[in-house]
Amino acid sequence: MKTYLILFIIILSGCNEPQDSLRFGLSKAPISLDPRFVTDATSTRINRLLYRQLVDFDGNLRPTSDLATWQQLTPIHYSFKLGTEGRDFHNGMRLTANDVKATYDFILDTTNASPHRGSLTLIKQIIVQDEDTIDFILNKADILFPGRLTVGILPAILIKNQHTFNKLPVGTGKLKLVDWPQAGRLLLVRQSDGQLIEFLEVKDPVVRALKLVKGELDIIQNDLSPELLNWLEKRPEIKIAKCQGSNFSYFAFNMEDPTTKQFAVREAIAYAINRKEIIHYLLGNAARPASSFLLSSTHWAGHPGLPSYPYNPEKAKALLKQIDADKPLKISYKTSNNPTRIRIATVIKQQLATVGIDMDLRTYDWGTFYGDVKAGRFQTYSLAWVGIKMPDIFRYVFHSSSIPANGGANRGLLNSPKIDHLIEQAEQAVSLDKGAILYRALQKELFAELPYIPLWYEDHVLVTGQRVSGYNLAADGNYDSLISAQIIN
Repeated sequence: MKTYLILFIIILSGCNEPQDSLRFGLSKAPISLDPRFVTDATSTRINRLLYRQLVDFDGNLRPTSDLATWQQLTPIHYSFKLGTEGRDFHNGMRLTANDVKATYDFILDTTNASPHRGSLTLIKQIIVQDEDTIDFILNKADILFPGRLTVGILPAILIKNQHTFNKLPVGTGKLKLVDWPQAGRLLLVRQSDGQLIEFLEVKDPVVRALKLVKGELDIIQNDLSPELLNWLEKRPEIKIAKCQGSNFSYFAFNMEDPTTKQFAVREAIAYAINRKEIIHYLLGNAARPASSFLLSSTHWAGHPGLPSYPYNPEKAKALLKQIDADKPLKISYKTSNNPTRIRIATVIKQQLATVGIDMDLRTYDWGTFYGDVKAGRFQTYSLAWVGIKMPDIFRYVFHSSSIPANGGANRGLLNSPKIDHLIEQAEQAVSLDKGAILYRALQKELFAELPYIPLWYEDHVLVTGQRVSGYNLAADGNYDSLISAQIIN
């Protein structure tokens, strides 16, 4: 609290100027405003405000119409019909089927190195029927295909002229660019009423919170510690709201390591982690325990009926007695140097110690840690999958062909013919309803194999000043409420 008071005095010493923009505080600035290359969460959420896409998702994450409706004419032939809304580019041009084709042709061109190409390689041909109709011919049937068409559409003429959308976005979204004078400051304007929206990077969470108290920021979404939230809740000028999120936190294993490849070890660790204690004391009750894999129980392909591993240290001890290993059992665990993640890891270390597991906790800067994870250099680690909408994530994460050397995220090197078969079966389903049944069977098998321990789904937390009205949280953490949020003077 002493740190808070010192920073509070410093910030309050500045002059208090009236502001007419709605100011959104970010822990990380956006990297790119070009939807063909965006991968980070902040850029993705801001791009949704600047561009429209053919397809979006409903509350259960089923594909739904955005710019276009569609018909599946054959198992490999989809026809999309553009509607009337959202077709005026910010530069005055009209969005047509040619712009859709140009956008996806660019992504499919291997020389352009778009990170979105991998999910679209099943497209064999794109045919413009007229300015409102475009057909996609696939190499093979794919019931998930409409949900892959979520890239913001760009003007074909600007793509041809190699326009730099990264810094000069031209979309058909509800907001458009005013200025991006520096990496940590982005100014947009809402086209409906001229309301200015300003994104400001403030890396330090304490400074971010104090700027909100002073009125230099209006909105903070996530990235605040429970201690800061408790402090902010006591201030009458601050409003706090929470909603259930879909970001899946997990504890992962190297499935080829001599120790962690033993199921009894993985199961013992699952019983030894007291998730409710961590959620209560370290996450401020802003999370709920996870039992399903990757997808939340509200997802159309999620599994609401899977059991979870309750905290049972005696069961963990009994499992470890079955193992022919040195006592205490030693494992290494990697995490980032984020203070909250270190606190969580420290508590997990203590919990494992009570059942006879000596955890060697290793913390690294984000780049080093994530590099090790992607390369498979770990025995155990924990991370979160953010913003998952499509169940094809299971192939990317758990299929034996999706090892890091092949560009996949099967970082623990799981190699299960049964799981591979279930993934392939689900991908070949003829409808979403039949696919849901198969994806649930897959999650049941993953629970039995335990390459991950499901930990929790962290809530989204919104903190605003009193002058903000009409901003509501979304389960995936998007910023779409900026389309309608108001300043109350």
